[in-house]
Amino acid sequence: MEITNALASFAALSQETRLNAFRLLVSQEPEGLPAGEIARQLTVPHNTMSAHLSVLARAGWVVSQRQSRQIIYRASLSHMEDVVQFLLQDCCAGHPELCASLMDSLSGCGVVNTNDSNSE
Repeated sequence: MEITNALASFAALSQETRLNAFRLLVSQEPEGLPAGEIARQLTVPHNTMSAHLSVLARAGWVVSQRQSRQIIYRASLSHMEDVVQFLLQDCCAGHPELCASLMDSLSGCGVVNTNDSNSE
């Protein structure tokens, strides 16, 4: 991930409604939620929620799929993994044991790939 992509991702989450929407969608994986239900649960007007979901989609945090008359939004766990990997890329200056507690806390939710395919 390029730093400019990371900055755009962080900017998209740096607003309370968008961060709450993303966290809600993470909790609803893998089914996702319709846009109207997200708006209802967060008590946000539908048009406002639509704008927030568009920002999250452009930044890669959410994906959408039309199902009949509804658009279902899902958290992009692969994007979240990319961002976490970006943050941890140079973790602990080559001493991964220093990051063990962090990695353990993430491994239970499937965010971090414990099979490091980049190790050489």
